[in-house]
Amino acid sequence: MFKSLILIILFFKFCTSLDTLTTNQSIKDGQSLISKHNYFALGFFSPGNSSYKYLGIWYVKMTPQTVVWVANRNHPIIDSSGVLSINQYGDLVLHDSNNRLLWSTNVSVQDQVTTSSVAQLLDSGNLVLVQDNNENVWQSFDYPTDTQLPNMKLGLNLKTGIHMFLTSWKSKDDPGTGNYSYKINRNGSPQVFLYNGSTPYWRYTFSPGNNVFTVTSLPGRKVFFAYNQDEISTYYSDDDPSIMTRVVLDNSGLLQNLMWNDGVHQWKELWPKPGNQCDKYRRCGSYGKCKPDNECMCLPGYEPKSPRDWYLRDGSKGCVRKNSGLSMCKNGEGFVKLERLKLPDASIDAALIGTIMSSSECEQACLTNCSCTAFTSMNIYGMGTNCFAWYGELMDIVEYADEGGSDLNVRVDAIELAKYIRKSKGSLSKQRKLAIALVSIVVPMFLVSLLAYIWLAKKKKTKVKRKVHNQSLNFASTKVSFKGHELEDSSTHPDLPIFDLSCIVAATENFSPTNKLGQGGFGSVFKGQLSNGQHIAVKRLSKSSRQGTGEFKNEVMLIAKLQHKNLVKLLGCCIQEDETMLIYEYMPNKSLDSIIFDHTRASFLNWKKRFEIILGIARGILYLHQDSRLKIIHRDLKASNVLLDAKMNPKISDFGLARIFKEDQTQDKTTRVVGTYGYMSPEYVVYGQFSTKSDVFSFGVILLEIVSGKKNCDSYQEHPSQNLIGHVWELWREDRALDIVDSSIKESYVSDEVLRCIQVGLLCVQEEVVDRPTMFAVNLMLSSETTLPSPKNPAFIFKRPSKKLDLVTGGASCSINEVTITKFEAR
Repeated sequence: MFKSLILIILFFKFCTSLDTLTTNQSIKDGQSLISKHNYFALGFFSPGNSSYKYLGIWYVKMTPQTVVWVANRNHPIIDSSGVLSINQYGDLVLHDSNNRLLWSTNVSVQDQVTTSSVAQLLDSGNLVLVQDNNENVWQSFDYPTDTQLPNMKLGLNLKTGIHMFLTSWKSKDDPGTGNYSYKINRNGSPQVFLYNGSTPYWRYTFSPGNNVFTVTSLPGRKVFFAYNQDEISTYYSDDDPSIMTRVVLDNSGLLQNLMWNDGVHQWKELWPKPGNQCDKYRRCGSYGKCKPDNECMCLPGYEPKSPRDWYLRDGSKGCVRKNSGLSMCKNGEGFVKLERLKLPDASIDAALIGTIMSSSECEQACLTNCSCTAFTSMNIYGMGTNCFAWYGELMDIVEYADEGGSDLNVRVDAIELAKYIRKSKGSLSKQRKLAIALVSIVVPMFLVSLLAYIWLAKKKKTKVKRKVHNQSLNFASTKVSFKGHELEDSSTHPDLPIFDLSCIVAATENFSPTNKLGQGGFGSVFKGQLSNGQHIAVKRLSKSSRQGTGEFKNEVMLIAKLQHKNLVKLLGCCIQEDETMLIYEYMPNKSLDSIIFDHTRASFLNWKKRFEIILGIARGILYLHQDSRLKIIHRDLKASNVLLDAKMNPKISDFGLARIFKEDQTQDKTTRVVGTYGYMSPEYVVYGQFSTKSDVFSFGVILLEIVSGKKNCDSYQEHPSQNLIGHVWELWREDRALDIVDSSIKESYVSDEVLRCIQVGLLCVQEEVVDRPTMFAVNLMLSSETTLPSPKNPAFIFKRPSKKLDLVTGGASCSINEVTITKFEAR
């Protein structure tokens, strides 16, 4: 009924519509000019809740009304009707009922009368004015408002001087010129900017220096860019003209790419810009780049201008060049290539060097100019290789996660260049070794695994028949009771489902030994696969475990509230019958200790990756101590509780012993000492006192283990009773600290970075609590080249077991198998 009513209304409108407008005709309120195939209409409308009237163009067959162009956007018709006509000079003019001129095309000479001007609305949505000689003298596409339609150009017509750009409406009820604009900036290499007033808000970059090219940005769409003596412009076209699309700059500053969905009668948003933090102009300031995880990183050879702001996730002040003492002008400097980037703003001190130049020629041209800070060399769609250089600040750089973007070569001094050359050689050497290792190890293992799998599959068919329909998730909507304790309602943690036991049994093949990943103080961990294909890790509480109700409840309630890329994600839990389990995301590379302490696997982690793991663990602990909603002390940080994902990124796990601190709380005391000997701080082992500095101590041990590839509990030939901390301390005092470096990374490590890490590790394991740095300071020391203090005497460097420690540990300073220990001490 409603659709029929709309068709009737449209029918009566068409009865009062025109195909063209001539000098003898006019359009009044209720009349319209219609395009040939009824795609667009030109007439009078009132936007939103406004009572004012405007002359505009909109889609004919869409409800609600979608306006794409407004003539008198800043001069509305107030409390009266308007009239559109062609005057005696051939101009389109708009008057109100009092004959006041509100808008005009204003393209005719006033003393030249003409009687043959015709206005026509095309199926493209373009309103054109044609005069005597069939020449198009004016078109609405040259004066866009907030909408770009297919084949509508944005840019500069260098012959006529017309500047075509989008401006937002003031509001949904007012199409007047708003604060936001989307226009081409012709400085340097032309680019399109989204502005908030006069301030750049987002930047769309083309390939520098090119004249004409097309870019495929979406399936079925091409973006064109022209840069020549006649124009600097860009427009887009769709392969299928029946698909209706538009680009709109809305009043909130969002540039939306929209496509009409005829099935649901709605506009579907394909992408908005800015779409994330990295999209915002100069998010990471000068000489910084925004990474796919929205974090800022300085370019090679640069360091944060304001380290404190930088590590508080504010990189807007950017980076400055490291002070190496070397000149950057013909003093052995060179370039470091960065890949998959949105190139720097080319409107700031940038220029095209040449269009037919090889990459080496481009590099040499930049190198001979001491002001050149970076260059890019690219072959653009078969039109020749362009060489483009920057001579000042490098601004608004974004790194893409996947394919796309361009390469940028950044100028660095001789010292920085040497570092990257060493890293590159080390990486290539490790790749060759890794290839040989994979061929010699993986192939036999694959054959053995395949035979074992076939044998187990046949055996299991004769013993177990499972019901497939039970392999689904069962979300709990009520409180769950566990040994007399109640966990919170699932609505408290909507992302933490309760898994059905049958689902976990099916996923782990009834906890098959072949799926067992490891054993800990909590119990066993099994690999599983849900019916939807997702891999999981199931942590099954052992009935004989000394960790029980408290630890389980603590982990469920705590980790559900924590979200960080360096913390393992808890997917849910299972409390059914006698089973108590935690379900995590699956980490295919298992725990850190399974690699760094394994001589055959240690070579899989070169120094670059080990350093990234150290930084990742440090960021994760900083999040727990400072950046999360809760202030968390982990209390059981160790190499086996650091898991590695498919890309070897570290994720801290096992929060069963963690404790929440109040914001102003600095330490706490317990009569129940829990943790793993070798990683626990002395004040915690002896007196039961723990704080954020306890975690700092544990981190220092992990750091030294990553560098050395040795456990803290390992003994040494020179001093059999000495642990890793004591051994490193002796080497440090003898200026031989590099002797501790794992032999498997000797060819890939950077000595300056390793020495800095060893020094930070020794600072973290100092005996006195007040001497240890905070995790904020640790992150700063690891990620910059600030001067570090000298470490003082570390803990646990005795040649014989301490008598005081004997009271608690029975003479053991380390846990032999790294199983978490619970020990009660009488007070």
